[in-house]
Amino acid sequence: MLDLLKRSDEASESPGLWFAIKKAARQIQDWFVIQSTAVKVTMLVVALLIPATGIYSFVLIQKQAAIAEQVKAMAVAGTEGEEVWTFNDKLPVVFGNGPLLSFLETNPVERITVVYEPLLWNVSERIILIESQGKQYAYYPSDMETKIFADRAAIAPWGAKLAFIPRGELSASSSELFERLDQRFASARPQSEKDGWKANVSGVLSVALTLGVLGFLYFQLMGQHKSLKFIEPAQVHGSIDDLVGMGDIKAEVAQIKDQYERRAEYAEYGIFKPFNVMFSGPAGTGKTKLASYLAKELQLPILFHSAANLETGFVSGGSNTLSRIVAMAKRRKRCIIFLDEAQDLFMKRGGRRKFDDDTANTFLSVLDGVRSKNEAEIIWIVASNFNSETMEMDEAMLRRFQMKVDFRMPNRAERLAVINHYLGQRAEKVLPNLDLRHLVDVTEGSSPADLETIVNQAGISAVQTGEMIGANTLMQAAERVLVGNVNTDTTAERERDRRIIAVHEWGHFLVDLEHERKLTNDNWEQILADLKTIKISLKANSRTNALGFVFHKQGVNLLKTKSDIEHDVRVLLGGMANEELFFGEEGTTNGAHNDITRVTQLLHHAVGEMGMYRKTRLNFGALSREHTEVDEETRSIMEAQSERIYGETKAVLAQLKPLTEHLVGKLLEADEMDLNEALFEIRRFEAT
Repeated sequence: MLDLLKRSDEASESPGLWFAIKKAARQIQDWFVIQSTAVKVTMLVVALLIPATGIYSFVLIQKQAAIAEQVKAMAVAGTEGEEVWTFNDKLPVVFGNGPLLSFLETNPVERITVVYEPLLWNVSERIILIESQGKQYAYYPSDMETKIFADRAAIAPWGAKLAFIPRGELSASSSELFERLDQRFASARPQSEKDGWKANVSGVLSVALTLGVLGFLYFQLMGQHKSLKFIEPAQVHGSIDDLVGMGDIKAEVAQIKDQYERRAEYAEYGIFKPFNVMFSGPAGTGKTKLASYLAKELQLPILFHSAANLETGFVSGGSNTLSRIVAMAKRRKRCIIFLDEAQDLFMKRGGRRKFDDDTANTFLSVLDGVRSKNEAEIIWIVASNFNSETMEMDEAMLRRFQMKVDFRMPNRAERLAVINHYLGQRAEKVLPNLDLRHLVDVTEGSSPADLETIVNQAGISAVQTGEMIGANTLMQAAERVLVGNVNTDTTAERERDRRIIAVHEWGHFLVDLEHERKLTNDNWEQILADLKTIKISLKANSRTNALGFVFHKQGVNLLKTKSDIEHDVRVLLGGMANEELFFGEEGTTNGAHNDITRVTQLLHHAVGEMGMYRKTRLNFGALSREHTEVDEETRSIMEAQSERIYGETKAVLAQLKPLTEHLVGKLLEADEMDLNEALFEIRRFEAT
């Protein structure tokens, strides 16, 4: 009933960077709190490994950078002379004995050749050849020797004899020599080179873990975004003041707000009940929207979830989902949980699938749990389309809800206000002084969501035709929404069927018209306002598979007199009676099937349930829940009354046969006629 005049955009952009950061942090916390212990431990271990591997990689890289600087210093120290990039491959190469520095101090040195090769990012592999006494002595210095060697090179006599050669510039024969040296020195490589792969693996592992965690959280949060997530008050657009009509419902919600905001004062009067609220009523009456407005009024985050999605088909599936919802709510402490489509939770337990009962039992314990002090600020709002008059509800579940708000369809004045409000949002495109009486009448029983759809459809039609929104546009939109798509192609080539349908529909209309003329003494303005029929059409309706339809107002009388019931029966029988008058008893069709069914139901209600036409006012149908059999007396009375009313209906239509023939011809020409056109043709026919 209640309508939301502005939509809540749950995926709206955040108003600022700080809000977005806080929102993301809350979502991560909500996700973390509902995970199993194994997932939590795994995430903590991974979270610790990311900085650990990163730090380890950084330390190793720093060490490697220091060694690289030392090699660079050695290269600078030995850049004198043209032979710096040459290698003397004429002298034999032997392995040096003892420490490198000791050899340099105790032996004559003609030349020192450093052959290096960059490894990975900033680590260099180096082999030092010392030319002395006709030979070249090969050394593979350690990290410590390299540092001392680089420091001494700046002041030692042999520092000027250094020559540096990149490994990649060696000749093919020289490369083979150094490959054999590599094999010889394989076990003596400096620690920095041994640690090089560790630094890279550690760095790659740190990056991989970071990306993995971010990807995992992204997909997890996207899944949570679709099922379990809190909407912040700032994300709800509009307020409860934007709701049109339904002051009684607003008063109930105001009581919830007052009780929540003044909990301490209520407690002084001994009111410690938890905030368990039940919203019940037809679909489209604004239960979800009103809950979001209440959350905004109280400045509380709200979690929306469909109770229909609790069941997974497995035992404890719904219970586990409820447990996750409760865990998220407890972390927030102050919040609203809104469960929609919760009809199954209110059904009596036992005799159904076990996991249904498991979910209901868990929910009962959850609702009991909010009686504790720590959870007293969690508001549970459970919405359903449950009709307590036709469905049996679980008493234990009902007792958990101290406040019940019953939603309803808007009355006539409220429908007019809602329609005017939606038209007011596009006032520049609406014709002034619209007569909305018929639109309000035909939407009897429609929800505010339906009314919004009608106005939107009218706007779409107006854009397509390039016109303003008028009363006719709105009525056409109402027909499109309430009746469905119609077309003339289905019946265009079926002249016989079109004539039968026209005769049938005029039978309904004329019986109703004669009744209204007697009530109003031929007050045509009053007839125009009161007559139920809005339009008679020969266009096919794909929604009902009918070859024609009557667009009429919904009934507003909740209390039916015996005379009202008989009139409804006459109108229903008018179609078949007119067929018999025009085509004979053998010419009646099965098009009256739905009419006969409704007549049977009405007469059974009058005779079998209300005791009408009996000597005693007894409802024998109440003695059995199964109305599959009708007793002989009830059947006899129903048949007698049906024949009597049918005869009276046929007699009325027989007097109107010339008028019917005229109206049938006009309808066959136009395919459809509205009430104004029909009344105009009737008055013109009677005048001539």
